[in-house]
Amino acid sequence: MAKQFYAKRDLQFQLYEMLHAEQLTKLAYFKDHSRESFDMVIDAAGQIADSLLKPLLTEMDRNEPQLVNGTIQIHPGMQAIIKRFGDDGWINAGFSYDEGGQQIPQTVMNAATFIFQAANYSSSVFPFLTAGAANLLRSFGSQDLINTFTPNMYAGVWQGTMALTEPDAGSSLSDITTAAEATDTEGTYKIKGQKIYISAGDHDCCENVVHLMLAKIKGAPLGAKGISLFVVPKKRLTTNGLQPNDVLTAGVYHKMGYKGAPIAHLMVGSNDDCEGYLVGQPNKGLNYMFQMMNEARVGVGMNAAAIGTAAYYASLEYARERPQGRPINEKDPTKPQTHIIRHADVKRMLLFQKSVVEGSLSLLLYCSKLSDVAHAGSDNQKAEASLLLDLLTPVAKSYPSEMCCLTTSAAVQILGGAGYTTDFPVEQFYREARIHPIHEGTTGIHGLDLLGRKVMMKNGEALALLSNAIVQTIGEAQQIEKTRPLALQLETALDDLGKTTKHLLTLASQDTEVFLSDATLYLEFFGLVTIGWQWLSMALVAQRNLADATSQADIYFYNGKLATARYYFEYELVKVASLSARLTSTDTVTIDMDANWF
Repeated sequence: MAKQFYAKRDLQFQLYEMLHAEQLTKLAYFKDHSRESFDMVIDAAGQIADSLLKPLLTEMDRNEPQLVNGTIQIHPGMQAIIKRFGDDGWINAGFSYDEGGQQIPQTVMNAATFIFQAANYSSSVFPFLTAGAANLLRSFGSQDLINTFTPNMYAGVWQGTMALTEPDAGSSLSDITTAAEATDTEGTYKIKGQKIYISAGDHDCCENVVHLMLAKIKGAPLGAKGISLFVVPKKRLTTNGLQPNDVLTAGVYHKMGYKGAPIAHLMVGSNDDCEGYLVGQPNKGLNYMFQMMNEARVGVGMNAAAIGTAAYYASLEYARERPQGRPINEKDPTKPQTHIIRHADVKRMLLFQKSVVEGSLSLLLYCSKLSDVAHAGSDNQKAEASLLLDLLTPVAKSYPSEMCCLTTSAAVQILGGAGYTTDFPVEQFYREARIHPIHEGTTGIHGLDLLGRKVMMKNGEALALLSNAIVQTIGEAQQIEKTRPLALQLETALDDLGKTTKHLLTLASQDTEVFLSDATLYLEFFGLVTIGWQWLSMALVAQRNLADATSQADIYFYNGKLATARYYFEYELVKVASLSARLTSTDTVTIDMDANWF
């Protein structure tokens, strides 16, 4: 197993040299914190990841959950992990002091969860699924519901989930059929239906599972307007303690990766004895759920970047140790073999991985800081941060998700035949990466969201804010000789994005199908430019700090950043030209293709 699964030095660079995360302590909500307390959180995460999560990486993959006598059995090591997260306060660490939380900024929390995810993705999801469900409940639930459910969720005693998907309603949530019928007790409903693909939807390392579930109240409006949100526990709390609540586990899905965390198929109310408790107002459920989904979407991007990062360091370690062949100009077979990291094509694959995972992490932590400002900043700061975060969320979810499928594949390629075996971890990372373009909204859904809604919201105000921020970075980079060529290239790409966006928006009122037919490609285009901005920002900081670097390690680090920025602009950003050509073409082959012609 690879020794390194993330780089603490890069995390410090992202947090303090790029984002100046310590400035968040100037906001009243975070005033009790400091860089020292942030470092303590990161160090604690590293210790837990090293001692508890990483040792189970392979075991949890090889010994996947099984449904036994109606309960899903998971790796027994998860008992100690879940307890540790509850005992140490990780589940509600970002919540207010009044709720027993620590008011830790999301920027720092996401940096910590990145470490957990890179160590062992499957084991990392349990506590933070609970955190997401608890956050939804505390945001919209009554005080009685909050008091009843969240303390045990925060303690890690009860698992939290979100239960959306049904057999005939995946991305199209307006078509859900799970039903809710009012009882004589106010706020209590009888729930009946089924849910599938529920992450941590049942397991034997907790006392209870609390589902935040979407259902339609009898007589509600059709479609999305009739969806309500309910707390539906596996066991309901009675005067005699926990009792079954007619939530039955019908099956567990066996996946290609991410095997250590169970994905359950639930039958709800089969015996007409399932109680659900209304969260907030009737028919507002989808609006409420979007809060959790949007948080989860940035989280999914972070998951993908973390897995990609672990694969990168595993392949980097192998490339440094594996002798094979000789330098391309060396013809003497008596000379010793060279390590494969000396070969240009291997360096290309390593640079590809490094450019994607570090560029993704940069964007994801930037989005995390926007979330903190949107929560705790001044009114003007909140408004701008919220707009930018809304615009960038589909990119922050989809770019790492799609690209880390490719970077983990490159990691396998570097190991060659060894990478295709279970003796090395990269094949597991390759399998685990593939879920992320699917869950929490497929890439196609996020393309439609970005082009069909986000770029036009508030008359393009969010897009203007992002463009202005990119232009400012370009202007600063043009003042430095080393970064000027990159600045000019990004300027051209940004101009192409603007022209392409304008062209597509002219189609919006003419033909919606043509307008949105290549929304996924537009999302890819947008992502390439956005990550290019992050790399130009990193190159700018690295070039400035290189002048003052005294240690050899820092000199290597900053030169590595500059070289990777050059790689990204030479190999990745250049793809925008072909995307622009496709997006402005009048050929509508995907629309014209008849289903019978396949």
